[in-house]
Amino acid sequence: MSEDGSSLWAFSLSVYANAAVQAECLDLQDHHGIDVNLLLFCAFVGAVHCAVLSDTEVRLAASIVGEWQNSIVKRLREAQRALKPFATDLSPILSSAATLRTSVKAMELEAERIEQMMLEAWATVRIDTWPRAQPAGAVAANIHALFAMCGGSAQRAELPDQLIAAALAMAC
Repeated sequence: MSEDGSSLWAFSLSVYANAAVQAECLDLQDHHGIDVNLLLFCAFVGAVHCAVLSDTEVRLAASIVGEWQNSIVKRLREAQRALKPFATDLSPILSSAATLRTSVKAMELEAERIEQMMLEAWATVRIDTWPRAQPAGAVAANIHALFAMCGGSAQRAELPDQLIAAALAMAC
């Protein structure tokens, strides 16, 4: 558990520390519009709680955090990415952009932690009602449900094998 008491955040920090997991998650985010926090949530619920989310539950989870994700997290990510070319400039004035980018990156991370707190609080009152399965099946089913909800190219996306393996290493 992390210092703020969030099992989801501790799980996310642990699995996301793997560079291959990061690459998979960012690819799904950038090419298929997947909310990485929802992806990590789906893996967490399946691996740690052996719970299977219905399509309806995935949609409800997405609706809980949707406005936060779109209004806060995405905008901070866009600002952080927009600052990147300026942050690599060596001129004294523009080198301040590196400091600004670091601050925005920290704010983005905090916004993601808040999103995960929202998801965890929402799940806490429901988790006992969700059906159970073996961790591998639960994680895969939850991620498939997320991909189906996202539609478009996400429905054809391959399951993130590295994320699944890292999540299962923490299985129930």
